[in-house]
Amino acid sequence: MLVRNFVLSAVLAAASTCYAFQPYTPVFSKPSLFNRRTNHATTSSSTLVMRDYPKPNVEDTDNYRYAEAMSKSFQTTLRVTDPSQKKKVAIIGGGLSGLSCAKYLVDAGHEPTIYEARDVLGGKVSAWQDADGDWIETGLHIFFGAYPNVMNMFAELDIHDHLQWKIHQMIFAMQELPGEFTTFDFIPGIPAPFNFGLAILMNQKMLTFPEKLQTAPPLLPMLIEGQPFIDAQDELSVTQFMRKYGMPERINEEVFIAMAKALDFIDPDKLSMTVVLTAMNRFLNESNGLQMAFLDGNQPDRWCKPTADYVEKRGGKVLLNSPVKDIVTNDDGTINHLLLRSGEKIVADEYVSAMPVDIVKRMLPKKWQNMPYFRQLDELEGIPVINLHMWFDRKLKAVDHLCFSRSPLLSVYADMSVTCKEYADPNKSMLELVFAPCSPLAGGNINWIGKSDEEIIDATMGELARLFPTEIANDEKWPATSKQGPNGQAKLLKYSVVKVPRSVYAAIPGRNKYRPSQTSPIPQFTLAGDYTSQKFLGSMEGATLAGKLAAEVVANRALGNADKPIKDIQQHIVDAAASYVPKDPVGVKGDGAIAFGGGYTVGKKEETLLRESDPAQYAMVA
Repeated sequence: MLVRNFVLSAVLAAASTCYAFQPYTPVFSKPSLFNRRTNHATTSSSTLVMRDYPKPNVEDTDNYRYAEAMSKSFQTTLRVTDPSQKKKVAIIGGGLSGLSCAKYLVDAGHEPTIYEARDVLGGKVSAWQDADGDWIETGLHIFFGAYPNVMNMFAELDIHDHLQWKIHQMIFAMQELPGEFTTFDFIPGIPAPFNFGLAILMNQKMLTFPEKLQTAPPLLPMLIEGQPFIDAQDELSVTQFMRKYGMPERINEEVFIAMAKALDFIDPDKLSMTVVLTAMNRFLNESNGLQMAFLDGNQPDRWCKPTADYVEKRGGKVLLNSPVKDIVTNDDGTINHLLLRSGEKIVADEYVSAMPVDIVKRMLPKKWQNMPYFRQLDELEGIPVINLHMWFDRKLKAVDHLCFSRSPLLSVYADMSVTCKEYADPNKSMLELVFAPCSPLAGGNINWIGKSDEEIIDATMGELARLFPTEIANDEKWPATSKQGPNGQAKLLKYSVVKVPRSVYAAIPGRNKYRPSQTSPIPQFTLAGDYTSQKFLGSMEGATLAGKLAAEVVANRALGNADKPIKDIQQHIVDAAASYVPKDPVGVKGDGAIAFGGGYTVGKKEETLLRESDPAQYAMVA
């Protein structure tokens, strides 16, 4: 059997470079409102089959078993047994972390209420419909088999059928061969870590055999020493790690640039090696860890709503359009109440912040500002990113998967019309792309956050023209396509540019030690959010786990158990906090997604708010 697999791997290796877009059979679906309302001529139907692969066995890992056991504890050992132990919990923020926290608190018998400032749930995974009825997403979000807490939550909510699993493969654009892709193919039946190693060895287009051999030894300590080795690399960038351990320079341009931009929207010379090693450790140790899935529709309906429904059916509440104006404290620094913008006072037994770190810093009460626990948040800030939606007048020859562009401007992208059931269209393509790095704050040399939508789209069209030279048309609307040949016919019908000025925290070297524990020094106040201390970093998995950990703090406390310890704080933070002069909290100005740390299409109103509240986003580049 093993011999047969290696023969098969040799055959696949010979075919590891594929043309970007191959012919396929039709996908028939109801057109979007946009498609029904326009009169643009369409080409013949696409021939790609949107194929859903069976859900992989994500449960047979130690990480999943730990996640499942922790989930069950909320209904057993952490569940209240006496009505007097039941707590009313106010959760600020209805993103994934706030929703996760509320879900596990109701499992433990408590009464959480989520106060979400916006009119939609999801935070950094929120989505909304435009005037044509087409969905606009804050980001291109992909689910991995190595997301144990997310997979466990989907099982508990009974929504695994909302995921569309793709073939176990990674697809990379070939920079030097426009229009062609190459793949890492994971052979079924071969366990981790051998499946990952074989996938790399099979690929003949990205690294030479000597380069592959040179790459492996520096990664062995990760497998042998585990998390201590991974954590110790946080002071090094990816590039510094490579050079320290003698890895070939070409692995940077061939693999690490794509990984860095996909993981944290920044380049390898800015990204902490701990982020890459954390991801690789999961993928190397879990046979199905790298298998990817798309949600079969928009995030608010297909994930957030089932979670909110679960919470409300069990006695919790989820309130939209309920922005918190102030965290009002007593003289001793304890919380007296939350003050909503409406003037309503919210008094609870416990309070949880599930706000993004940049918003938490704006909301800190004066009484808390000298505390080292909160001062360490100065070392964390959200990274800017741009998410693009681009509708074309015909079908591009796409692949039913996520693609790593390996482009200077683009991170990853997918043709959502062939990867997602709700967005399926037999006649036109809609590409969703992550534009990164997009700002000096993210390590870029151009401040794209401060550029107009038209400038961003023109630059993207130029990159697409390079990636797909036989498909993108020479369109006078977009000067960057001027060198396209006559074969390209696809023209842009419409687009949406979603700017997220402060997305996940910037995982630059040395940040992990400043990520706070969920337990805080303030009685009855707990932190959630993917920036808090947990091993899955800033991601959907990290947000879900952080909310779960915050719920665990509250549930433990309700039973009279001792709080989990507060994470150690660096001495220089302690020293600086002592001399810090507290100020009145800045608070959140304006309304809408941008004001509350989300992403949105930036018009004049949003730009004016950003220039006032976050001027670094518009700083000039030398």
